Amino acid sequence: MGRAQQMIMEFWSKEHGKSPVITDPLGMMATLTKAWSAMLTDPKRLAEQQQRYFADALSLWRKFITPDSEKPVVKDKRFAGAAWAEAPVFDFLRQSYLLTANHFMAAAKDIDGLDPNEKAKAQFLIKQYVDAMSPSNFAMMNPEVLKATADSGGANLLKGLEHLLDDLHAGRMRMTDETAFEVGRNVAITPGKVVFQNRLFQLVQYAPVTPTVFETPLVIFPPWFNKFYILDLTAEKSLIRWCVEQGITVFICSWKNADETLADATIETYLDEGIFAATKVVREICKTQSVHTIGYCVAGTTLSAGLAVLEARGEAAHIASATFFTAQIDFSEAGELKFFVDDAGIETMNAVNGDKPYLDGRYMASTFNLLRSNDLIWNYVVNNYMLGKDYFPFDLLYWNSDVTNVPARWHRQYVKDMYQDNLLAKPGGLTVCGVAIDLSTVKTPCYVQAGKEDHIAPARSAFKLTKAFTGETRFVLAGSGHIAGVVNPPSSGKYQYWTNEAGADNFDDFVAGAAQTKGSWWPDWLAWLSPRSGPQVEARVPGEGPYMAIEDAPGAYVKERVL
Repeated sequence: MGRAQQMIMEFWSKEHGKSPVITDPLGMMATLTKAWSAMLTDPKRLAEQQQRYFADALSLWRKFITPDSEKPVVKDKRFAGAAWAEAPVFDFLRQSYLLTANHFMAAAKDIDGLDPNEKAKAQFLIKQYVDAMSPSNFAMMNPEVLKATADSGGANLLKGLEHLLDDLHAGRMRMTDETAFEVGRNVAITPGKVVFQNRLFQLVQYAPVTPTVFETPLVIFPPWFNKFYILDLTAEKSLIRWCVEQGITVFICSWKNADETLADATIETYLDEGIFAATKVVREICKTQSVHTIGYCVAGTTLSAGLAVLEARGEAAHIASATFFTAQIDFSEAGELKFFVDDAGIETMNAVNGDKPYLDGRYMASTFNLLRSNDLIWNYVVNNYMLGKDYFPFDLLYWNSDVTNVPARWHRQYVKDMYQDNLLAKPGGLTVCGVAIDLSTVKTPCYVQAGKEDHIAPARSAFKLTKAFTGETRFVLAGSGHIAGVVNPPSSGKYQYWTNEAGADNFDDFVAGAAQTKGSWWPDWLAWLSPRSGPQVEARVPGEGPYMAIEDAPGAYVKERVL
């Protein structure tokens, strides 16, 4: 106890006053007050909900005091440890919490008197509260923590406090042993060269492993909220390496970690100095008239606007095809992320960011983690802070923790234009590079991939890309979510995907008529892309064309870390 107090005081003396005080982040109190007021307008329904709760609680209590009675089976992994079942008091604690949580969420679902967005936000915030109140998150209510404390004499709590203070100092929650990985050593290791760079990105060209390649090269544009090596984690999981092995000349944009030099960046910057610049360089290196493109998440949204600009300029032929990974162009059903980008969310972001010309990547990481708080927050509170466990090395979590800053001006513009005003979905609603954007003019062949369990770009929202363009489109619904739904190599044998060869006018019709295929969707994409890729030509060696090699892959930009 004495050592813990000393650690806390030392931390407080160093860190006090460094972070802004946010009185009502995301407008939580205002939203929950509205929700509670709406519930009170129907006292009869509220009374019925209370009666059902008390009846279920009484039934649960009877089962615990009645010998040999059958108790509910608990499948929640927060309470999977044997200690929760061994002692009746903790068994009852977890059972009563789960019962109460279910009634809380049922009451939230029945709220009337709020508009759909307010109601959805209230349900999300109530879910956050319910998850936070789990007895597993409190040391004195968690039998596994109590046992570890008794066995170690409290050493677990002291170690956990050390982890907590380190994370508070770093401004983010560590999830893995970050010393176990190094970009370019054991992640992002596919061989290649940086062949071009400007203030916005480095262009990496990967070395071929086949004597011949398809004539049309591929340029990948990852989201600038994250590092690109989610597509090149290890040799076994690497989409980049797999594409190279299929005889594709692969390039990828490694975005600059935003700093003061990108204070003026807008969507036009990411098109003119990013997507358009990269595709021009690749066409010159490969001596081709066109390139294939992939836009992942926010880069896919921006790529769609770029396709409309090229159509207006008469340069659409520069893009042979566009593949979209978990991207959106109509944000009317953008999912839970919308709760962070309303007016209250923007106020919170501005208060956290201050007058810095870039948005701190740790804020964005925390936002994404809240979408799956049990897995990405409370799980680590228990293991790291209360049980005091050592961090386990995991490449995916290392990447997830390797956050990136983004230009503040561009981010605010993106949030307002896309999430709040939904301008990209309105013909002529958004003017980019002097062009009034109308996605219906786009005739480029498009392959649209979505994740069945995606919390960031819901599949229902991603499907709308297929109706925004007038060219040929193919939609594939992959198992899992925003990351695992994309990074699913054939060798893993995991998940599945759905296609609907008859086509569908809306997402529900697609699902109703979809056929399931076990395993990775990558071969389906390759089968779609190959006929559009031209004949086989001699493999291109990075640095031997008109652009000399600057440095080895993965380059310097991706190694910049937010500490």
